[in-house]
Amino acid sequence: MKPRSLRTSDVARAVGVHPNTVRLYEEWGFLPPIPRSPSGYRMFTEAHVDQMRLARTALRGPWPGRTIKRSALALVRRAASGDLGGALEQAYSYLVLVQAERAQAEAAAELLDRWARGTAADATAEPLWIGAAARLLGVTTDVLRNWERDGLLQVPRDPCNGYRLYGAAELGRLRVIRMLRHAGYSTMAILRMLLQLEQNRGADLRQALDTPRPDEDVYSAADRWLSTLAAQEQRAMDVIALLEDMIGKHQG
Repeated sequence: MKPRSLRTSDVARAVGVHPNTVRLYEEWGFLPPIPRSPSGYRMFTEAHVDQMRLARTALRGPWPGRTIKRSALALVRRAASGDLGGALEQAYSYLVLVQAERAQAEAAAELLDRWARGTAADATAEPLWIGAAARLLGVTTDVLRNWERDGLLQVPRDPCNGYRLYGAAELGRLRVIRMLRHAGYSTMAILRMLLQLEQNRGADLRQALDTPRPDEDVYSAADRWLSTLAAQEQRAMDVIALLEDMIGKHQG
């Protein structure tokens, strides 16, 4: 029996989106070619619904980085081209990228926990001026000034000349800040955590990193980095399950 043709509105209803979203996904190459009736109407099939569901699952933001986003876009387009096996392989690569990002975020949070409990993060004997501190940490002097300006630390000054002096305590704090920034946490999330640490040494710092305050009107994925990565990992596994189901239907 010839499969029943579906309209744009049918596909949109099945996936829970506006019909215009279906048309946009077609335009962007996220759906397989859609045949037309003699009168010009789109004639969708259940395979288009499956692909639309896959695309919707994979492409729903926020994105934890451009590399992960590009990987998700690539697997959706590969599935749309008919290469479901290649898309499944790409989906596993996508999962690996997310898990690596999450592992880095967790490692940075672990360093933070140990530092907050009193474990020293630097053992520099003599205080350094800003240029030497920047070279030691592998950042620019502008970055150090910006972190100070953003309230992430206060740097004592040489009473003779007013120059900043970075001792072991400041450098250890900077190492924690740098690792958190490299792991994807936003400046606002780090500041939120540091303020909470100053108010309460026993605070849940991971929760502080991951929970914007009510007065933070606008925040990004990096302000809830751990939650964003956990959700992205679950999304990657959902994508894999959808692709496996699509492959199974083709074999059937």
